[in-house]
Amino acid sequence: MDELRDTVKEVLQGIRETDRILKESIAESRQRNAEYDRRMKEMNKTIGAWSNNHGEFAEEYFFNSFEQGKCDFFGEKFDRIEKNLKPTDYVIRDEYDIVMINCKAVALVEVKFKAHEEHIPKVIRKAETFRLNHPNYANHKIYLGLASLNFTSDVEEDVKNSGIAVIKQVGDNVVIYDDNLKAF
Repeated sequence: MDELRDTVKEVLQGIRETDRILKESIAESRQRNAEYDRRMKEMNKTIGAWSNNHGEFAEEYFFNSFEQGKCDFFGEKFDRIEKNLKPTDYVIRDEYDIVMINCKAVALVEVKFKAHEEHIPKVIRKAETFRLNHPNYANHKIYLGLASLNFTSDVEEDVKNSGIAVIKQVGDNVVIYDDNLKAF
């Protein structure tokens, strides 16, 4: 009987030791996971900051180019240029990266560091939201442009085929391809 009692004690002691080790292991694992999550959040912030910096650089580059006399395109001469226009009284919340205006037309230029296929419907949507948010331009022609420092040939062709101007950097110049441009 003493032998059985000793065996049970040993087994219970082994179970307690295993339980202690398991609890320590779980606590260490949770601590490592928390540290991993913290590092991932920091890395996401850093990557987001880099991405925002690239986008801001592209916006500034194209805005400065338009502001310094490149407002004569789409077959129109634009008198006024605005950057990051956000309507105060809006029907649909939206922001317009570069807006150029004259007495009969508005040019809306969406700026991206790298153009992607999914940007095309978003650019087209800008014409709709602009008309709703700015009814005083309801009778103006609206021309759309996608400005980017990087276009793949497929995306560039799709943008052109959608009736949107391709605006890109070629060397030290901004080049506008608006052969298929249509008024929205």
